[in-house]
Amino acid sequence: MARIILHKELFDYDEELRRQYPVICGVDEAGRGPLAGDVYAAAVILKDGALINYLNDSKKISEKRRELLYDEIIEKAEAYCVATASVEEIDRLNILQATMTAMKRAVAGLGLKPDLALIDGNKLPELECESRFVIHGDAVSASIAAASVLAKVSRDRYMRGLDEKYPQYCFSQHKGYGTKLHYERIVEFGISDVHRRTFLKNII
Repeated sequence: MARIILHKELFDYDEELRRQYPVICGVDEAGRGPLAGDVYAAAVILKDGALINYLNDSKKISEKRRELLYDEIIEKAEAYCVATASVEEIDRLNILQATMTAMKRAVAGLGLKPDLALIDGNKLPELECESRFVIHGDAVSASIAAASVLAKVSRDRYMRGLDEKYPQYCFSQHKGYGTKLHYERIVEFGISDVHRRTFLKNII
């Protein structure tokens, strides 16, 4: 018999809001902290009544489990979109504004206007619908948790692709974060065109 781990409180939170806002969208990002690569954002509108076993804050789920959840979330989504802001945009706008840009693009790409967008964190992008931020939202709302998984999996896949193009930086191991190994490779090989120069001012 399959083991069931359902964090029902996440779904109860969204269900309570649907009494006032029938179409709820969860929004989350992945990749604000790394030294390299685009920042990702996802927006998800789950089908009414959808339940997803193991869904939780993506940081509390193993990489293997996230990959499995990715497909189930897409299957049980009324609409979803994954969007990015580029390294160039991060350096030009700053990481906060680039993240807001990616979130705005994700919501705009849904093809369905939500009644309410729930944004993980404590800042709101400018959206064409009502929105509210939810601190630690991926541990509070099922819709945000679903967006968290889509954003994280999508960015990890992107970083594995960069690893094939720039194997000297070992991107598949650290996903662009500022690990000891990553800094050592930057010192050895220099800054690539996928590194965020504004994050590396002490090296440039």
